[in-house]
Amino acid sequence: MKIRLVLLALCLGCCGGMLADSPETVIKIVVTNQFDKPVPNAEVMLDFLGSRQITKMGKKKHIHWEVRTNQEGKAHFPPVPEGSVRLQVNAKTYQTFGEKIDISGEEKLVEITLERPQKQYSAHPPLKPSDDPPKK
Repeated sequence: MKIRLVLLALCLGCCGGMLADSPETVIKIVVTNQFDKPVPNAEVMLDFLGSRQITKMGKKKHIHWEVRTNQEGKAHFPPVPEGSVRLQVNAKTYQTFGEKIDISGEEKLVEITLERPQKQYSAHPPLKPSDDPPKK
C-alpha cells in the first residue's frame, strides 16, 4: 500500500512538473529607422495570440504588454509561452509597424525598421477656394 502511494505521488509530481514547465521565450526588440539609427521612446505592444491555451480559473488568460524603447532603440519583454504573438510599434513621425510572429526557443531577437509616413493620396480633386459672399 505504501509503495503504491509513493509511486502515485512520484507520478503526479512528474506529470505536474511537466505541465507547469511549458516552454517560454524571452523577446528582445531593436527598433531603428531607415538610416539604421535607433528610435528611442517608441511604444512597443505585444499580445500573445496562442497555440497553447493559457487558462486561469477556467478562463482564457489574456497576455498583453506595453513597453518603450530606450535611447538605443531596445526593448524586452518578460518570458512568454511559445506560440504566436502580435507585435505593434508606434513612434512619433514614423509609420506604425505591426506583424504576427511565431516564437520558439529560449530567446527571440526581432529587428524592426520604421519608415517615415508616405504622402497622402486622394482620388478627389483639390477643393477650390470658396467665393466671397456678395456684398449688400
